[in-house]
Amino acid sequence: MSRPIPLLDVRGLVVRYGEVLAVDRVSFDVAAGETVALIGPSGCGKSSTAAGVLQLRRPDGGEVWFDGQELTALDERGLRPLRPAMQPVFQDPYGSLSPRHRIRDAIAEPLRVQGRWDAQGPGRVAELLDLVGLAAAHGDRLPHELSGGQCQRAGIARALASEPRLLVLDEPVSALDPSLRAGVLNLLAGLQERLGLGYLFISHDMAVVRHFCDRTVEMRAGRVVAASARQGFAA
Repeated sequence: MSRPIPLLDVRGLVVRYGEVLAVDRVSFDVAAGETVALIGPSGCGKSSTAAGVLQLRRPDGGEVWFDGQELTALDERGLRPLRPAMQPVFQDPYGSLSPRHRIRDAIAEPLRVQGRWDAQGPGRVAELLDLVGLAAAHGDRLPHELSGGQCQRAGIARALASEPRLLVLDEPVSALDPSLRAGVLNLLAGLQERLGLGYLFISHDMAVVRHFCDRTVEMRAGRVVAASARQGFAA
C-alpha cells in the first residue's frame, strides 16, 4: 500500500531562542483527514514546534512543506496567501478572542481581512456559528458572556472562517471542564470528517490523545524520542 501524500511535512525543524535550542531537528507529517498528536512534558518544545510550523516564528533550520510548497523558502509576501489554510486554535478560549468584540465580529474579522466580506458577509458568519453548534444569539455576546465550551466553539468558528486545510490545536480542551471536553472533541471529529481537515493536536493528556488521535509524536528536550506508525504503513 502506498503512503498517503502529507498535507504537512516537517523535516528537521530547528527553532532557537538566542542560545536556547528549543526544537532540535524535529520531523513528522500529517495527512489530510488525519490527527497527529504532539505530546510530551511542559517545556519540551511542542508549542515552539507549532510556532515554527505556522511560521509565526521563522525556523532556524529544516523545512516545512505544506500542500507541496516549502514554506521556509518563502518570504512574508509569499506566505501571505497560504496563511489562511493553516489556522491555530489556542488553549485559552477567552484569551484568543478580543474581550471588546462581539462573537460575530470576531468570526467576521478573517473574512474582512481576506477581502471576502462583501462576497459572503453575515450569511457566512451565521453558517459558521451553526457549524460549531452555536445559536445565532451567541453571535451578539461578548466572550465573557459565554461558557468556556461555547467560547472555544467560537474560536474554532473563527479559525474555520479562513477555510483552512490544517488546524494546529494547542491544548484545545485542557482549559475546559471535563463535562465540556467531550462536546468540543466530538465537534472537532465531526468537522474533520465533514471537511477533510488535518489536525496537529498538541497535548499532554494521554487519555484524550488515545481517544482522539490517529498517531503520536513524542518530544522531550526539543527532540522526537518516539513516534507511532500510521496504521497499515511501515514506521
